[in-house]
Amino acid sequence: MNNRTLGASPSSQLETPGYDRRRIEPAIVHFGVGGFHRAHQEVYYDQLAELGFTRWGVVGVGMRRPEMRQVLDAQDNLFTVVQRDGDDSTAKVIGSMVEYLLLTEDRAGVEARLADPRTRLVTLTITADGYALPADPGRARDSVFGLIVDALDRRRRARHAPFTVLSCDNLPDSAAVTREAVMTLVGQKDPALARWIAERVSFPDSMVDRITPVTSPGDRDGVEEDFRVGDRWPVITEPFTQWVIQDDFCNDRPPLDRVGALFVDDVAPYKLIKSRILNGTHCALGYVGYLAGHRRTDQALADPAVADFVRRLMREEIAPLLPAGVPGMDPYAYCDTVLERLRNPGIGDQLARLCRRGSTKMPDYLLPSLHAAHAQGRPRARLAFAVAAWMRYLRGTDLDGAPIDVQDARAGELRAAALQGGDDPAPLLAVTDVFGGLVGDTDGLAVIRAALATAFTDGKSLRTALSSPARPVRSAVRSATPRPQESHEHPRSRRRHDTAA
Repeated sequence: MNNRTLGASPSSQLETPGYDRRRIEPAIVHFGVGGFHRAHQEVYYDQLAELGFTRWGVVGVGMRRPEMRQVLDAQDNLFTVVQRDGDDSTAKVIGSMVEYLLLTEDRAGVEARLADPRTRLVTLTITADGYALPADPGRARDSVFGLIVDALDRRRRARHAPFTVLSCDNLPDSAAVTREAVMTLVGQKDPALARWIAERVSFPDSMVDRITPVTSPGDRDGVEEDFRVGDRWPVITEPFTQWVIQDDFCNDRPPLDRVGALFVDDVAPYKLIKSRILNGTHCALGYVGYLAGHRRTDQALADPAVADFVRRLMREEIAPLLPAGVPGMDPYAYCDTVLERLRNPGIGDQLARLCRRGSTKMPDYLLPSLHAAHAQGRPRARLAFAVAAWMRYLRGTDLDGAPIDVQDARAGELRAAALQGGDDPAPLLAVTDVFGGLVGDTDGLAVIRAALATAFTDGKSLRTALSSPARPVRSAVRSATPRPQESHEHPRSRRRHDTAA
């Protein structure tokens, strides 16, 4: 597939760009062109072009994978997004990316695109690890944020307007983390530049949501067979998509609200609901489903015991902790939507992928709900049970004794603690930067200890425990009425701006 062959597909099910790609002007530089960016932000930009908004083309910047550059170069930066809903699929060739550069091969080219006054927006999906500035000043200057600072400096000296910097990564406080990384570097460079950036550059917050599993060779072959398109790296995704953006831009704003994005004054409540329900449930489903013998999300939720556990976890223990009255984001309706999405066999995700990086994801997405429930004296047996499942998973073997490849930056440390403790969580609880104040939750710990001792001996015991993890626990802390809303500040945000999330 490329510009020359674009109209040659005999498939009537394949939609191709209805606009002249030669008219697309580069205005966005995006760092981190992976599957999610192509299935999410690029689709919005493509829809803008279909409406005639051709001034928002994308220059994609890859971080380290020459394979992606080779594929996109050969395909004139075209790629196919396949939307699967059960057995039904639709496909659209996306044409909004006008150029792709690999940072490790063409740093000068990336610098030139950032300095170009046509660039009005810089976006990021560099994963949470990408926000940790290296301790070495030279390496820090070579980072994405060093590039951004240098480009802003060039634009200031040339008297060009700055660009907006928009993080689209799944971080609790992505705007603050991004601003802090930039200002940390610029503070080492030039106080006058620091003042200019502080006064002139916007760092809006955002929340993105679309499940996008890793594309497999089988997916690629299936796309070619079903849609008669020779795309060497298509993207498979779900029908659902959401993009909520803080309305704070310093140099023009793409009219993304015309294609379904939502501009708001405060993204925090949207992000809180999404991270606690979707990402928190991802964590619980990953560990519980894997130990129950399943390997995909849709397979796990076809198991009535797992499905009931997940549904009640979301509706009875997580949703009551979240703010109500957020326009377009009712927590209980969102629970139902998440359950439907995770059941979709067309995009069944690998549970092993959901289980990765538990030492950063659990403290960000699931443990905060457990801590909040403890503080409010609310039921939390299923939240505590999910923590116990993670602790059991960390031992590195499933319930049949088969090895588990625990993919976590702290896997060695956590596995040693899990094996040392066995049914006693105390050695893991000693890792306080992960488990926080869990040691003070007497009732929650009782559920964890009971689960480690009895639920994870075999599959039958686990299924029995899933139906009733424990009698609903209430802490000694009493609350006359549930709080209608909680603070949007992430419990670890003040000390984790330089840590993966």
